[in-house]
Amino acid sequence: MKKRKVELVVISDVHLGTYGCHAKELLEYLSSIKPKTLILNGDIIDIWQFRKSYFPKSHLNVIKKIISLSSKGTKVYYLTGNHDEFLRKFSDLNLGNLSLLDKLVLEIDQKKAWIFHGDVFDASITHAKWLAKLGGWGYDMLILINRFINWILLKMNREPYSLSKKIKNNVKSAVKFITNFETICTELAIENKYDYVICGHIHEPKMELIENEKGKTMYLNSGDWIENLTALEYHCKKWKLYKHEVHKVAVEEEHFEYENKLAEQFIAVLKN
Repeated sequence: MKKRKVELVVISDVHLGTYGCHAKELLEYLSSIKPKTLILNGDIIDIWQFRKSYFPKSHLNVIKKIISLSSKGTKVYYLTGNHDEFLRKFSDLNLGNLSLLDKLVLEIDQKKAWIFHGDVFDASITHAKWLAKLGGWGYDMLILINRFINWILLKMNREPYSLSKKIKNNVKSAVKFITNFETICTELAIENKYDYVICGHIHEPKMELIENEKGKTMYLNSGDWIENLTALEYHCKKWKLYKHEVHKVAVEEEHFEYENKLAEQFIAVLKN
């Protein structure tokens, strides 16, 4: 398969080690590109919800692929997020083409990019970590239930439905949080003269030029590989928001697998 050459790729919020992760699709994407630089912008491995009983081969293959890209010349930056915050103990570690950092300032065609996960602006994580972890578990369960519902919709030839997006769009506090997050990021970026501010964390892929009385910046969010299956790509001086298409056959196979996992999860909850 001929690989697309890309100067820079940013992915975030993969959550390897959880049932909601689309590891197979991410591996397809990584196998289709040849990036000069790959930025893993937080929550790649979900250490918060890590289970010894669940880390399938497809998840391990993603890690192997990233290591393979690094060994073949791709510069890989792993920026820590809240779900993989354990790795912050080892920040500023460099192993060949792989660097482990908390944040990154990168010059891209004479323009400055400020890159970080974004959890630093989340009060629920800073002040009530237990609540954030509980929310993470609930989100994982919601995604699992949603996949079961979409499997049924698929059998009925109906369009898939996103429960979490519906909740986000209809709960005022969720909408306000996302808006506040984007506002804080862009205002700080403009104040510090950054041309780009690149985040993850909120699972909302976006590209938008933001201006105020102090200047302007391009806000970029890479989305996630739980629901949106998106990545940011920079090539030939242009940014692109890539969205991975899931094949219908693959979706059917995936939902058979997750139907069993859903049953296991409900049994575990009842036992507790």
